[in-house]
Amino acid sequence: MNTADLGLPVDVPSTALFTDQYEFTMLQASLRAGTADRRSVFEVFTRRLPEGRRYGVVAGTGRVLDAVENFRFDPGVLGFLRQHAIVDEPTLEWLASYRFTGDIWGYPEGEVYFPGSPILRVEGSFAECVLLETVILSILNHDSAIAAAASRMAAAAGSRPLIEMGARRTHELSAVASARAAYVGGFTSTSDLAAGFRYNIPTVGTSAHAFTLLHDSERDAFQAQVSSLGSATTLLVDTYDVAEAVRTAVEVAGTDLGAVRIDSGDLLLVAHRVRQQLDELGATGTRIVVTSDLDEYAIASLAAAPVDAYGVGTQLVTGSGHPTCSMVYKLVARADSADPKAPLQPVAKKSMGGKTSIGGRKWAARRADADGVAEAEVVGTGPVPPELAGRQLQVELIKGGEVVAREPLDDVRERHIAARGALPMSAVQLSRGEPVIPTEYA
Repeated sequence: MNTADLGLPVDVPSTALFTDQYEFTMLQASLRAGTADRRSVFEVFTRRLPEGRRYGVVAGTGRVLDAVENFRFDPGVLGFLRQHAIVDEPTLEWLASYRFTGDIWGYPEGEVYFPGSPILRVEGSFAECVLLETVILSILNHDSAIAAAASRMAAAAGSRPLIEMGARRTHELSAVASARAAYVGGFTSTSDLAAGFRYNIPTVGTSAHAFTLLHDSERDAFQAQVSSLGSATTLLVDTYDVAEAVRTAVEVAGTDLGAVRIDSGDLLLVAHRVRQQLDELGATGTRIVVTSDLDEYAIASLAAAPVDAYGVGTQLVTGSGHPTCSMVYKLVARADSADPKAPLQPVAKKSMGGKTSIGGRKWAARRADADGVAEAEVVGTGPVPPELAGRQLQVELIKGGEVVAREPLDDVRERHIAARGALPMSAVQLSRGEPVIPTEYA
């Protein structure tokens, strides 16, 4: 796996510097203190969901596996750390041979989560685990936020397809990750070719208003596009007068015109008018695609409109108001010595201000009612109750430093559809509310 698969520029040799400096200063200090080799357990979780959200979506796990695999200290990275005196020479020598050799367990990508859910568990020496904190959190916090927004939009859209088209509204590398996360959450395609290339996501796209404005008339623009792409193309009809554009579009492409796109105005009203006009012109099979700063609420408001597909950009790639999930990476257990057989001791932060955590390596299971509908997220540190043994959520992702759980993105997408479908129906309500099921600690 090379760094191009991560959505990184080809000249970036590793993911080792996608981190904060204090990870390295902790490493150096623990090496000096003789505590760096203590077996440790870190967990990723969030104390609360974003305000008003009823469930979260685990996304980015596949990218985390790639990032861990590519966490290497080549001469260029080591040279940077040395030049800027980030760490001392003994630490640089230790980093030169760094390879993560521990184990990672976690919720499978596409699964839903709730406050306290142990989404990811990283086990190994303190030294090798602590270095991964920032890169893991940056991926999971971003991708899970985008996937959660996408999931809400997909639920609002029902069976109508959603097109991800937010590349121009975010950083170029975030755009690729956003398209991937949106696909996990239920979108069907992307306009971003880098995402299509790296993750095999279906790509779509036809023309913008600039193409119409380039030509001497709207008819000329439509003729050029149909000549190039065929009558199944999508013609943008709101550059000038929508009614005139629809009439011209059908005259140019015929009644087999694939679709028209509306990007402005009162979408509910315009969609009804355009559908009536298309039907009167005999283009009964021509679809209507709407764009224009949509979010889940706007999509829901168009449920009764004759709309066939939605294109979403800005609100999607910014998490529809919640661009992060506030996930944290906390040490929950560690050994008292570097002896591999030394027992693990639970540890936890006990500070004020709502930032406490629960110590101990945790398991998680989702209890369901007699109809198979989820009714609680159960998290514990002791033995798993027999009735929950078959409903555990965590799976092995990395064993002894080797990735053991890569999977096709389409499988992840299907998992999310199934996981969301197993939640109570109120999970997909857009009204603000508490998590749709409680988290219980066993």
